[in-house]
Formats: sequence, structure tokens, C-alpha cells
Amino acid sequence: MHLPRIRPGQRLVSTSLAALLVLCSPLGWAAHGYALWGQLKYPDGFTHFDYVNPQAPKGGELRLVSNQRASTFDKYNPFTLRGNGPAYLSNLMFDSLLSGALDETGAAYGLLAEDVQAAPDGLSATFRLRSTARFHNGDPVLAADVKHTFDTLLGPHTSPVYKTVLADVAGLDVIDERTVRYRFKVPNRELPLTVGGLPVFSRAWGNEVDPATGQRKTFDKVVTDIPIGSGPYKIGPVSFGKDITYVRDPAYWGRDLPVRRGTANFDRITVKIYRDNTARLEALKAGEFDLMRFFSAGDWARRVTGRKFDSGELVKGEFTHRLPTGFQSYVLNTRRKPLDDIRVREALGLAMDYEWMNRQMFYNAYQRVQGLFGNTDCSATGLPSPQELALLEPLRAQLPPAALGPAYRPPRTDGDNSLRQNLRRAQALLREAGWSVQDGVLKNAQGQPMVLEYLDSNEVGARVVAPWIRNLEKLGVTLRFRPVDFALYQQRLRTFDFDVLTLAFGGTHNPGSEYADLFGSQAAKTPDSGNFTGIANPAVDTLITRMTSAKTQPEFLTACRALDRAITHSHVLIPQWSATTHRMAYNAWRLERPAQMPPYAPGEIWAIDTWWAAPPKQD
Repeated sequence: MHLPRIRPGQRLVSTSLAALLVLCSPLGWAAHGYALWGQLKYPDGFTHFDYVNPQAPKGGELRLVSNQRASTFDKYNPFTLRGNGPAYLSNLMFDSLLSGALDETGAAYGLLAEDVQAAPDGLSATFRLRSTARFHNGDPVLAADVKHTFDTLLGPHTSPVYKTVLADVAGLDVIDERTVRYRFKVPNRELPLTVGGLPVFSRAWGNEVDPATGQRKTFDKVVTDIPIGSGPYKIGPVSFGKDITYVRDPAYWGRDLPVRRGTANFDRITVKIYRDNTARLEALKAGEFDLMRFFSAGDWARRVTGRKFDSGELVKGEFTHRLPTGFQSYVLNTRRKPLDDIRVREALGLAMDYEWMNRQMFYNAYQRVQGLFGNTDCSATGLPSPQELALLEPLRAQLPPAALGPAYRPPRTDGDNSLRQNLRRAQALLREAGWSVQDGVLKNAQGQPMVLEYLDSNEVGARVVAPWIRNLEKLGVTLRFRPVDFALYQQRLRTFDFDVLTLAFGGTHNPGSEYADLFGSQAAKTPDSGNFTGIANPAVDTLITRMTSAKTQPEFLTACRALDRAITHSHVLIPQWSATTHRMAYNAWRLERPAQMPPYAPGEIWAIDTWWAAPPKQD
């Protein structure tokens, strides 16, 4: 099942920012990069990242398939609220001040900026731009462009998520033509790299006069104007509804930088659009594109077959990674009754039989999500440490009592556990919450039945949610599956008009202020924020603040583990599953790749960044 994937911070900007939400040293310093708590892997003067082939030839074409849930795109501006932009545009067309590496966590290196300096008091960060940096139209990238970008992203026509993540940024000062200084309201260890990961675009983009008004366009009217970025690719041929081609800029200003050498190797990257998964799969087998990432265990196990796989032209590859598991979950909207009752939410989670689903439906391909920070040092385990208790105790009255006990683990149905036992526990919780079964239907004291709606934009999702629906029926709960078209689905997400849905939240080794967007009280009442659960708890706000303001690594780990306990024991998310590999089928006759995938590469981004075209096959 392919799900909308939400990485912390990704609703804001390109993948570069998600990779850069890291914490910086408290000391004032100027350098080629920042490291989390210690040394950078790559020293000043390094020539390229270890995971690239610095001699990779340039040329050829990479043909991809869009895995976006929207069937097509209707704009080129990825930053405005309305409409859908094409896949990978932000990654390919916009450079940022800093760039992350795919083989280390908590590190970032200069891209548009040639050096960075954090003030000793933690209240500002200064970036000096490279004199060689150029936009696609040939204009130099100047401090005024960085300020224009920052002001625009915080303006009225972009997602309010920017305002959440950048809430502690006081402003941006232009020091000189190529130097900017971000000012912060409070010392916050992540902010220098958060702002360093913002995309930068030209002041000239969409700066024409609107004939209808005689005024300059507002940013929401910049829709199909070709973006003026400074990244390695430009927009090439486009066939709306069918495909978009990005063309490598042979004059790309940053091609020889250490952070870019061995990357952006294809002359053309074409992203093809198909309206459903069956069409995508058949097109892959027919050789219409070169690479496809698989999210469905069933497709991967049973349907990725055919003549081109038998000949070796197409290859199935499973690439093991060390990325955080993320927290793909059923999301319960606590803004609505009866989901505002923690006992009801816990009962719903007890009706999910993951072990049966993994055996019968997923070919044992997945592992159960355990919390917010799986596969990272931030994950809570066992009983709270003395340091965690010291942080949690003053907040006890605002937290579920279980948050001060053992770490949350999802209910199981194997070994000494059973679904029958879990459903009995669920019945007890529901009775405690004032619900009882009457004529086979669960009703409250007013005689109202418990009827919930599961929202999805894909009818295929009914198969996966069906076992949970059947188990809920045993409790007298009705969960109705409601598929809608993608545009309506997006609109209902933006306005939080749903009871239950599934989202795949991406994880991070270095959680920061983006978690205020996911779980903060202010975001809970802000349309189009990332707080889909609606959780609005002052204790959670305090833990997020303690996490982002930590001055030492032990303080940081204590805070994020405490946050993990607070959220998971609130039962606003019913954890689903994750995989420790990227499953990708690719054309081995047309593509070549480095020997090893870097451990923190996000799936097909690795191929886009570092693979190259194979020499033509000789008959």
C-alpha cells in the first residue's frame, strides 16, 4: 500500500531541509559545515562524499515514475498551498545554503554558503555566499535573494507550517551583498541548520506585473512561471498529465563543489505519470521507465516478474538502510468525539492484529513501529531514567499516567498474547468510558452508536484496513471505509475533516522544532499544519521546547525520549509497520550505480543523486 509520506519538515521544503534539521555546536565558529555534538566526518578541503563516484560520466537519461498520490501536477511552484507540484522539482531545482551528507547524521556542509558562523550566545548565525553561485538565468545569488526567499516563505501565500518551524527566527539581516545573518529569539541549537536548509530562489521569479491589476504578482499567483533556482537541473519538455523532464544545466555553477561532485550525472531526468498502481507496474515490465520503488509487499513478492526480469534487464534490489523507522500510523483525530477520550483511542488500538496481518498479507516483510523515534538514540526504552523522570514529574498532571512507566509497546497477538485477550481489555476500557453493547451495537449513555469514518484517497486501501474493521465489529464499533478523490482528500486533510486515516511519518535522528508542527498546541488549531492528531497538551509543548533548546547531548536525548513516552501513551497514533530496506526494481542495462548505498539515503533520491547512465549495450 502506497501512503502519503510525511517527513518531519517535509511539508515545508525539499528533502534537503529534512536532512538538515540538526543541532549545532554552542560555540561561535566559522567553518565549511556543522556537526552534531562533535566532529564532522568530512574535513575542510574534502573533495567529494565517500559514497559517490567522482569520475561518474555525465549523460544519458533516467526515466522515473511519479509515486505521488496525485495523478498529475498543475503548477511549478512547490511552496504555495493550492495545487500539486511535480515530483522531485524541489530537490533538483533549488539549492540551499547548506547540504547534508547521506552517510552521516547530524551534519551539513556549505553549498550556496562558503562558510557559516554561529554566535557564541546562540542567538544568530551568519552565512557568507559563494561569489560563484548563480541562478539559472545567470544572475548571481545574492544576500537580497536569500532575504526575499525567507520573507516570501513566511508571507501569507505559503503553507503556515513555515511559520511554525521558523517561529523562533526573529529575522534576517543583509550584512553586505553576499552575507546574511539570521537572528533567533532564543538560543536554539537546531536553528542555524534549519535556516541553512531552506531553498533559495531568485527575486526575479514571478516578478512580472499582473495585467489584470497592474500590480506585481502575489506569490500565490506564481503558478506556472518557470522557477528560477540555482540547482543542477532546469525544467525541460513537459506534457501535462503525462510526464515532465528535467534537463541538466551544463553550466551549473556548483558542479565541482565537494558536496556536488559525482552527483547530478544524468543529462535528463524524466518523470512519467500513471493514474494507478497497476498501470505503473505494467509500464515498468514493458520497459517504459528505468526505476520504481515499491511500497507494497504483495506487489514485490508476487507481481514484480516477467520477461525483462528473466533476461536480467530488470533487476529487483533490496537495499538495507539505517534510516529511522518513522511512525507510519493510523491517525486518530482527537478534535472529534469520541476520539477525544484516551480510553476509546486505546481500545481501538487493541483491536488491531498486526501479527496476523504481517503473516497473511505482508509476507512477513515488515516490522511493527514501536514509537516516534525507532532505530535512533531518541527511542524510549524500559523505565524512564532518573533524568527523564526529573523532566516528566513536574508535568505529571498533564500527562497520561502510563507516560511515567515502562515505554509504550503496541499490543501483540502472538506468544502468550491473543486477540481475544486484547478485545476483552478493549471492552473494559469502553465500558469505563461510558459505552456498552446494545443489540450488537456499541452505544453511549444517550443511545448513540459509535460510528467512525476511515478516510482514504485510494480504494485499494480497503484491503489493508479490512481486518481492523472486522475486529472492531466484534466490539460493536462501526468503522466505515470512505474513499475520495485525491483533491478532496487533500482538502479534508488541510481542514482536519476526518476521523481516522493513515499517514506515513518519516523519522529523524535529530528531532527539532518540526515536532511543534506535528504535535504542538498552536499547530493543532492551524489549518494545513502537520498536527493531524489534534493533540494540544502544554506538557508536550514543554517537552518539545526542552528538546530544541537542549545544550548538551544528554539533555537532548532525555527530552526526546520523554516526548516519545508522552505521545505514544496518549494513543493518538496506532502504530503500523516499517521496513529496513528500500525495495527498488531498476533497469540494469541502462543504469549503473555505486557499489554501496549510503546508510541514510532516502530511497530513490540515492539513484537520482548518484547513479549514472550505462554505456549502450552492444548487440
